[in-house]
Amino acid sequence: MKPSKTIQDFCKNSDLQRASVSVVNLGCARNLVDSQIILGQLRHNGHHIVDMDSSDVAIVNTCGFIEDAKKESLDVIVDLLKLKKQGKLKKVIVAGCLAQRYGSQLAEEFKDIDAIIGVQRLQSHGVPDQELLTPSHFAYVKICESCYNQCSFCIIPKIKGKFISRTMESVLDEIKQLDARGVKEIHMIGQDITAYGMDIYRKNSLAALLKRVIAVTDNIQWIRLLYTYPAHITDELIEVIAREEKICNYIDMPLQHINDRLLKAMNRKITRQQTIDLVKKVRGLIPRVCIRTAFIVGMPTESQDDFEELLQFVRDMRFEKVGGFVYSREEGTLAYDMPHQVPESVKKERLDSLMTVQQDISRSLQERHIGETLKVIIDEEQKDEKNIYLGRSEYDAPEVDGLVYVHSKRKLAAGDFVMVKVRDATEYDLVGDVI
Repeated sequence: MKPSKTIQDFCKNSDLQRASVSVVNLGCARNLVDSQIILGQLRHNGHHIVDMDSSDVAIVNTCGFIEDAKKESLDVIVDLLKLKKQGKLKKVIVAGCLAQRYGSQLAEEFKDIDAIIGVQRLQSHGVPDQELLTPSHFAYVKICESCYNQCSFCIIPKIKGKFISRTMESVLDEIKQLDARGVKEIHMIGQDITAYGMDIYRKNSLAALLKRVIAVTDNIQWIRLLYTYPAHITDELIEVIAREEKICNYIDMPLQHINDRLLKAMNRKITRQQTIDLVKKVRGLIPRVCIRTAFIVGMPTESQDDFEELLQFVRDMRFEKVGGFVYSREEGTLAYDMPHQVPESVKKERLDSLMTVQQDISRSLQERHIGETLKVIIDEEQKDEKNIYLGRSEYDAPEVDGLVYVHSKRKLAAGDFVMVKVRDATEYDLVGDVI
């Protein structure tokens, strides 16, 4: 079974008319946007979007980026096929990265899968019809797809295909629609949004796009950038973030490593010194910036000395947010055949060491907020706890970062912005009172 090109192909050929459909989304926020588009197209074709308990058809939008993600995707497929065998589902559809990458193998192993769709190609023009899966007060806007880079450890360009940007008019039209619906926060996403426009405008155009977004937004108060590639961050972009109040002082830029030899092996197109200079420049121009980054441990040839260099860099830079990942050996990548693969046990030990170091740094940085007053967006009321709400500061992206536990005597609603005086902190979360 080969993946269908689009969800529309499946709709045209499906024997189900006006089916009740649900989706299980796995992986990152970029996948979530794809799931929203899949559901929007299904709704446009007359199908009903429902919860899993009420659905005839279940779609799992898979992730196939690293080994752990592949395993999670396979586990969900197995669970859904069990529901089908029990008569609780009529059809199971597998979509997304894993389906694109291993469609034939999935069809061979799981005979009961009804359709394999693969990834959905981003359209450069127009606004996609979506069934939003986020709370009504925030939304993700995908401005580009695939990656402009060819990092040796990453399979994304081979799964997603050629890098593509949406036109500015397309992005602006979507943001204006979201703004009119009362959305308060948008997250502009892509594998590398700092490469936005390099294909269609022949230059890095993210800063120009942001200036136009600011001009067309009224209800939207926060604009967050996910994810930026260090080698593509320009002075103009930093200056726009520093100047524009609506753009969160939050930069997500995965650095992956700091050792020059490993950066070259990763094909990151940036050196240790350039990385240090970039971090200093960002912090110099945006004094209260929150930098989220990520590092890979256990890249082929990484020695203990290389890892110690990374640990010392993390101690010296004191990043506000750090994600750590063990190197995942992925077929089809340049790194797959590199010599001196690091044993899994060593990788896990290094990850534990990295995150232990960062935990202490995070706790110290979080405690600096005690006594400060922060602007917080409310996401929801905490269940079973009266007068306590879950919110986020501009330094916290949904799902990946911490929370602000907000105590309020007055009733609050999702999407409300409130000023909160911080009175306590943990490694990742803050506690405060509405003032």
